[in-house]
Amino acid sequence: MSEIYGSMLDTLGSLLGFIICFGVFIAMPTFLLSNNWLAFCRAVGGKKQGKYQVLWEWISVGLSILCSFVALGFTNITGADWDQVLVNEQLHIPIWRGSFPTMFLLIFIAMYGYLLLSTIKLSKLSPIIIVSSIAAMYIGVILCVVWMVQVIFVKAAGATWVLCIPPANCIVIAWKTILVKMHEWKTEQADRDYSGKWKWMVRLNQWLANADRWPIIALIFMVPLAGVVIAILALFGQEPDTVIKAWTETSDWRLSQKIAPQNIYMDEHYLCTVAAGGHRRVVKPIRRGVRHGHEVIVNRQLCVANAFEEILAERTPGLHKRIRGAYDKYGFPVARWIRSRYIADLIYILMKPLEWFFLLVIYTCDVKPENRIAVQYMPKR
Repeated sequence: MSEIYGSMLDTLGSLLGFIICFGVFIAMPTFLLSNNWLAFCRAVGGKKQGKYQVLWEWISVGLSILCSFVALGFTNITGADWDQVLVNEQLHIPIWRGSFPTMFLLIFIAMYGYLLLSTIKLSKLSPIIIVSSIAAMYIGVILCVVWMVQVIFVKAAGATWVLCIPPANCIVIAWKTILVKMHEWKTEQADRDYSGKWKWMVRLNQWLANADRWPIIALIFMVPLAGVVIAILALFGQEPDTVIKAWTETSDWRLSQKIAPQNIYMDEHYLCTVAAGGHRRVVKPIRRGVRHGHEVIVNRQLCVANAFEEILAERTPGLHKRIRGAYDKYGFPVARWIRSRYIADLIYILMKPLEWFFLLVIYTCDVKPENRIAVQYMPKR
């Protein structure tokens, strides 16, 4: 009966995992993108958008970003720049970390442009402000397209298509917003007054009053807008070509121009080996060693654990066999799920009491305990 119940629980767990994965990776992203696409089609047909359409757009982008963060947990992507040594199949970050200030500001400007157009009535905005807002949204659209080109269909990274859902949503929403505002403007422009003190400004507003010109003019406006942003960022230490370096100062991706150091091997079946892959200031790696013919990171905790197992195998082979069998059964699945360095740090800390126990056994059973610990994972000659 216990075997039947165990089999039923395994089946139920697998089914629940499938439902969660299907919802996060397929159902929800498809629903969000489809809904925004339908709103875009209604805008193309000149239909008025719903009362809560803008709120839904913010929710859909937020949910799609959340799905992407969940998806990252099932990929090999890390937050490390191209020049850092990774382990096994890990990948470097798709965007150069040094470009974050520039990218955040450009994203903020794009979102602010969308916010102006989507929440403020056109009667309170001049044509120049409207076109400038569209130009800001163009910057966001370009960033979205480049991101999708950078990550899409990179086999080593896994299901990166999920990471393209948020930018795809943003692109559809941006074009929908532009079309809606163009349609609204055409129905309201008869009541507008363009009088003012500056004749050039009056003429510019009158020329921009033709909404059909907005998409093209916004492309022209985008150049000086981006130039001003880059100039401001240069005052704070960002280089003018940071926008380009954001994608090229990377490794493992489509637009990458850097060759990263070769990844080292880490046996993900063993908790101590995984823990050795945590942050240096926590796990304190001391050197590299060899395990099963592969290079691994070695710290003292790993050496102590292996020395203890060596003594256990020498003195009590029967007990060692049972302990090893139990660990292989329950420890392997746990270790395989550890992908984050922070989790590796936590494993290292949690295993500290065991490390002290291992040391006690080693010092009790061995005449030269430190010698035994020091030679662990040394390459055989």
